[in-house]
Amino acid sequence: MTDQGFTAEQIDTSRPHPARMYDYYLGGRDNYEVDREAAQRVIDLFPDIVPMALGNRRFMHRAVRHLAESGIRQIIDIGTGIPTAPNTHQVAHEVSPDVRVAYVDNDPIVATYAGAHLLGRGNTGFFLGDVRDPDAILKHSTISQLIDFDQPVGLMLVALLHFVKDDEDPAGLVAAYRDALPAGSYLVLSHTTGDFHQLDGDAGQARDVYQDRGATATLTLRSHAEVLDFFDGFDLLEPGLVQPPAWRPDGPPPKPADLANVGFYAGVGIKN
Repeated sequence: MTDQGFTAEQIDTSRPHPARMYDYYLGGRDNYEVDREAAQRVIDLFPDIVPMALGNRRFMHRAVRHLAESGIRQIIDIGTGIPTAPNTHQVAHEVSPDVRVAYVDNDPIVATYAGAHLLGRGNTGFFLGDVRDPDAILKHSTISQLIDFDQPVGLMLVALLHFVKDDEDPAGLVAAYRDALPAGSYLVLSHTTGDFHQLDGDAGQARDVYQDRGATATLTLRSHAEVLDFFDGFDLLEPGLVQPPAWRPDGPPPKPADLANVGFYAGVGIKN
């Protein structure tokens, strides 16, 4: 099932979009020249963005696998971005093909790829929605068909909330989603931070590219304490809120040098 909601003429390719820039960081091809120019400018100023994006993506894979192995059979993935395999449902279905996934993104470009990359199974769906409107997302017909709020749900807000400004009350938005979830539900969240970089040099200029190039969303970096606040009402799983490569790595734990320039926090919590 899919709900694209926009015609091709309504898709804005004149400004870079974070989802398409992120696709470029991951080595994808589902982006436009305006996205590539802005993303390459970020990379030139701040080469760490590429390993950061890859590390965040790998964290997502491990977290989804953990949810499925813990018995979660339904996931809401908000801000899924341009589909890059393996996607949420592909990782979950390696554990159990019964997992249902509702994908949500506010970019019509993402919708154009949903049919080819995210769907094709009876237990996945996609629709256009904005994280800033929890009521519209939670009451959407795709959610109604795929998600049973009497059973635990996995809510994914991966590399998303840094595009929500402080005056848009990101903590209040997370709380609205949390309150709709039953006990035993999980929150998977990652967020960029300035805690590991000096932001008065190239890193700061890279952040400003999102605004200077007229991107459809700007970037708000937050501290460990600020990101931790998003887990209010959830019990963080070990090892807590950490840099993505340090969250339950598949291999040996990363060395301090491997983490020194990873400007992201990531964590998984269970609703208490």
